[in-house]
Amino acid sequence: MRNGYKVYDADTHIRPSAESLRPYLSDRILQGIPDLDENREEIHVGMAGEKREPPYRHWYRFRWNEGWSKSPPRFLGEAGPRKDARRHFQTFMGVKFPTEGGGDYDPAVRLRDMDTEGVDVHFIVHTCNIGHPDTDMEMEFVYAQHRFLNDFCGRDPHRLKTCIIVSPLSVEGSVAEIRRWGASPWAVAVQPKLPIDYPIDHPDLHPIWAAAQEAGLCVIHHSLSSGYPGYRDLWGNPFIGRCASHPWAAMRAVAAFFGAGLMDRYPKLRYGILESGFGWLPFWSRRMDDQVVYLGYVADDLQKKMSEYLTDGRFFAAIEQHEGADMAKHFNDFMGDHLLMFGSDYPHAESRFPESADRVLKWEQAIGREAMTKLMWDNAVRFFGEP
Repeated sequence: MRNGYKVYDADTHIRPSAESLRPYLSDRILQGIPDLDENREEIHVGMAGEKREPPYRHWYRFRWNEGWSKSPPRFLGEAGPRKDARRHFQTFMGVKFPTEGGGDYDPAVRLRDMDTEGVDVHFIVHTCNIGHPDTDMEMEFVYAQHRFLNDFCGRDPHRLKTCIIVSPLSVEGSVAEIRRWGASPWAVAVQPKLPIDYPIDHPDLHPIWAAAQEAGLCVIHHSLSSGYPGYRDLWGNPFIGRCASHPWAAMRAVAAFFGAGLMDRYPKLRYGILESGFGWLPFWSRRMDDQVVYLGYVADDLQKKMSEYLTDGRFFAAIEQHEGADMAKHFNDFMGDHLLMFGSDYPHAESRFPESADRVLKWEQAIGREAMTKLMWDNAVRFFGEP
């Protein structure tokens, strides 16, 4: 709790190292990948940009997924990349680095960091992009991560919440994971991990949405900064990439999920976007309404206007702190104060640790106490469920 407000952080992260994940790997992985330890990379820089010292921990990595971060960066105004140009790590936006271990192996550390910021509950997005060329083996790593999270979040499952990864690589396996973990107190959502160019509205995914609805889980979209849509069109510039990536990926996901009629087909399903911003949603709402009429190419039997799917109480969006109080007030005036959720991006460099909650609580003067209560707690509880 902070300044009299309960705080639910809807956008935090974890990336278990190879050392953390190893005890949870199946025999299929251990026996089927004889060179497992050779497919690891040392972690020299932490998720917030902090320099690590040896002995280094590692991440499993079998191949780099396609994306703009592989190419040498080009500075705007220059004809091409500079000689030996390489991407540098982002600037840490907080005051001090999150405590080591909270984003990897130590739930007690994470809980102490939460107490430092005055945060009651973390929703944790986890990274599963191992990149094994065998899709069955890739899913085995997903299953291992769920086992790891069962123990990590099990330390305090009413404060540590996370999602079940689902994937078209194995629809049957994804449904089985929902049924295996869906009743666990830490499991509150499913997160689709889609191959590049695989649409979220593909009918093969219907069993996943049905299982999520049956389990009472919501569906999250969290944009990524490597293989997001549009990365082929960024003229080799990381600034354009970072500015465009997260909103555009969420724009596409929202349009596809709603335009396919999935909110009608699964009337108890809730859908939300994380780390994608919210200031663009009023524009996107109006534009989708217009383009459905003007162009079509959506499901034939949509029961509502696209804007109504956004505001009918089953859609939610985590804030980006840089959008500020004035934009939050404009958004609430336009779309209602029942959509936005607090998010910090802990323990990434874009978080304002340990001041994330304090900074957003200053928005109260602009949006009012009732809207602030909804932003910091109520809306996340309506989305994820009572903790």
